[in-house]
This record gives sequence, C-alpha cells and structure tokens, in this order.
Amino acid sequence: MKRGFPEVGELVIVTVKSIKPYGAFVSLDEYEGKEGFIHIGEIATGWIKYIRDHIREGQKVVCKVLRVDTERGHIDLSLKRVNEHQKRDKIQEWKNEKKAEKLFEIVAQRLNKDINECYEEFGFELIDKFGTLYGAFEEVAINEDVLSEEGFDGDWRKVFEEVAKENITPPYVRISGYVELSTSAPDGIEKIRKVLSDGEQENVKITYVGAPRYRIYVRAEDYKTAEELLSATANNIIEEFQKLGGEGEFHRRL
Repeated sequence: MKRGFPEVGELVIVTVKSIKPYGAFVSLDEYEGKEGFIHIGEIATGWIKYIRDHIREGQKVVCKVLRVDTERGHIDLSLKRVNEHQKRDKIQEWKNEKKAEKLFEIVAQRLNKDINECYEEFGFELIDKFGTLYGAFEEVAINEDVLSEEGFDGDWRKVFEEVAKENITPPYVRISGYVELSTSAPDGIEKIRKVLSDGEQENVKITYVGAPRYRIYVRAEDYKTAEELLSATANNIIEEFQKLGGEGEFHRRL
C-alpha cells in the first residue's frame, strides 16, 4: 500500500463500490482508506443513457486522477481519459506490486518480524527510493549490490536479496563502473557536470560517489551489450572532458 494521496495525473487501480445516476464511488486499491468519485461525464465519451452499461459494482478499473483535495479527502477521477495502452501497463504494474507484497511477507516471516514493522523499518524507504516495492525487488535481482550502493544497511538486507533472487527473473542486466575526473580549472565543477550530464542516456545513469569518482550504471538485454555501452559511455565522457582541459580514467570496479 502507498502512503498519502495520489498525485494529479497519476493512474490508479480502483474498485467500484456504488453507482449513482450522476457517477460512481470507488475505493483506491493502492491507497489504504482512500476513496474517490468518477463523475458520469468522466465515465465514457459521448452521451451516457445508462451508466451501468459502462461500469458496475465490484469492477476493478484503471482511472486517471483529475483533482485531489487533501483537506476534505476528495479525489476526482476519470475513466474515459485512460487509453488501452495505459490500462494494460497499469494493470501489469498492479499485478507486479501484488506479487511484491507477497514477497515482502516472506521477507518479514524469515526475519520473524511483523510485516508492518518491516514496512516502517525499511519497506517504505525502499518504495521511496525505487518507486515501487516490485521495483526494489527487481533492481536487487538485477544487481545484488544495489542496496549497499544506495546506502541501505541492516540485517534485513541479506534476506531481502535472497527472496529477490529466488523469485524475480530480471528483464535486463545492470552493471556499473566509474570514472575519475580531475581538473585544476576554476570552473572545473561546471565542466564535470556538463560532461556527466551529456553522458546520461535512457539506459545510462551517473551518480556521485565521492570526488573525483563518478559511478556509471548501464542496463541492457545482455552482459555483452552492457559492457560495450559502459565502455563507450566512459570513453566518451573522458574524451569530452579532455577537450575541456581535464583528465580522466575509467575503472570497471571500485
């Protein structure tokens, strides 16, 4: 379960609780205790004669968040503004998250702890860091060192990593290396930021380790492609930095 309220524009899974002539009242499956409303004008395009021709009690549907009033607890939703592609992706995400919740229960059982205690201790922090609980399990299955790299610590980490590897098949591989960049130029920091920013791509992420080291993460369908992308990215960064008067070295591992 997510904390707080959804954001405007977010896609959410809801369960229809009751239907009125003017719209439908729903509960938000991913936000405990939160309810919303779909106005009849947001059920479907065109004129609606019978609302139950389009939606029924007990049905789970994907909606888009239109407005959120946190003080009054009101959430206005739209069904008609979600296309089929968005619907399929959201349903798959929801299924993944339900699986992750089951895996998190296994983690709690192996730690002999209450599941709510585990959420408070590290679960919510994992969600904040990786976006979703499933995202955390998936990242660990891809890169066993990711929790330590992201600053997580505790006895729970080893158990979490075991459960992830046992139950998640990674959709891609993820590897990393790092570059050392140094310069005596007074505007050296700006130059470093520029070459690192230029080096980032859809499948390339660069993070600060500690001057002068900067870690490069890449992901690809297989290790050969990942290694080639990592090497090319690092070499391009170093070449561009040298053009600006700096020096650089690439290292596969710390």
